[in-house]
Amino acid sequence: MKQAGEDRPVRLMFEDEARFGRLSEPHRCWAPKGIRPTVPAQIVREYEYAYAAVSPHDGVLDTLVLPWANTETMGVFLAEVSQRHADELIVMVLDGAGWHKAKHLPVPTNMKLVSLPAWSPQLNPVEHVWDEGREKYFANRQFASMDQLEEQLVTGLAALEADTPRMASLTGFDWITCVPLTAH
Repeated sequence: MKQAGEDRPVRLMFEDEARFGRLSEPHRCWAPKGIRPTVPAQIVREYEYAYAAVSPHDGVLDTLVLPWANTETMGVFLAEVSQRHADELIVMVLDGAGWHKAKHLPVPTNMKLVSLPAWSPQLNPVEHVWDEGREKYFANRQFASMDQLEEQLVTGLAALEADTPRMASLTGFDWITCVPLTAH
């Protein structure tokens, strides 16, 4: 897909950040009949942030784990995505976080930022990536250290990045009805 007057293909991507931490949240799980499952829980308020940008049409997912969600780290993530798709013009759709609109946010030359309407997280397909990651790699787990948490986060994100058909299925929307295309 090319934009008028543009020599390179256009890639539509959606971006979001999520916080992952050692503060556990029990989830439903399976157990044999008659056995009550035990789930470890802890209250440790230490966090890492995952950044993700997905191309719903082909399932390409770019992720990065960073210590904060702010203008500086957003700039690092945008530069990484720009580098990974250097031969493409990237139209990056994001929510209204303050660091997405910061005057000092460095935007790569091959990227155009577009904001979603306010209070509309249901329009951002990356929300489904977070749901999948939390369910498959974090549900009912406890981490003894931030290093363990980060290792699990990197492992989970790498697995999601490698599975482009699954990402396309999770994030492909019919934008008229806001229903996943696979539901038709």
